[in-house]
Amino acid sequence: MGSDKGLLPFGGRRLIQVVLDTLRPLFSEVVIVANDPVTYGGFGVPVVPDRIPGKGPLGGIHAALSATPSPHAFCVACDMPFVSPTVVNHLCALAPGYDAVVPHLDAGCEPLHAVYGRSCLRHVERMIREDRLRVDELLAVVRVRRVDAEELRRLDPSLRSFLNVNTPEELEAARRLLDQEGEAVCAS
Repeated sequence: MGSDKGLLPFGGRRLIQVVLDTLRPLFSEVVIVANDPVTYGGFGVPVVPDRIPGKGPLGGIHAALSATPSPHAFCVACDMPFVSPTVVNHLCALAPGYDAVVPHLDAGCEPLHAVYGRSCLRHVERMIREDRLRVDELLAVVRVRRVDAEELRRLDPSLRSFLNVNTPEELEAARRLLDQEGEAVCAS
């Protein structure tokens, strides 16, 4: 994208702010995992850096799990502006008895829109030490509750909650979708 995705404008806010505004009512504690605490310090939540920098999404999951005393943490990427509280609550409700609750859509799993238990920490730490950084390798060694697209469509028929923006074109498409929603609300 050429810049920090979380700071991109979206509907009058930054992408990260859109996600935070969705999550704050759902959880007693919300943190941002980012290695730039100055840039992300103005969003009103703690900023937690990667404990071991340069380890990608697995490093971010490690930082999140290390920062929370809760038995489970919902981890979501900052570039998913349509996160659905209904979907998040459903995933979290499935967490007891599992190390991870991960959506599996037609295109594959969504490891950065998932719930991870602190029970994953020892596996994550070992994988980071061994420089094995693929989240799907973690999911192969822990107890996973797979949530398939059919189950998720009952809560989010278009699976819009999983739309992320990785390119300028995807960002523009998401902005158009947001504009269309605003028009639909005004028309009703």
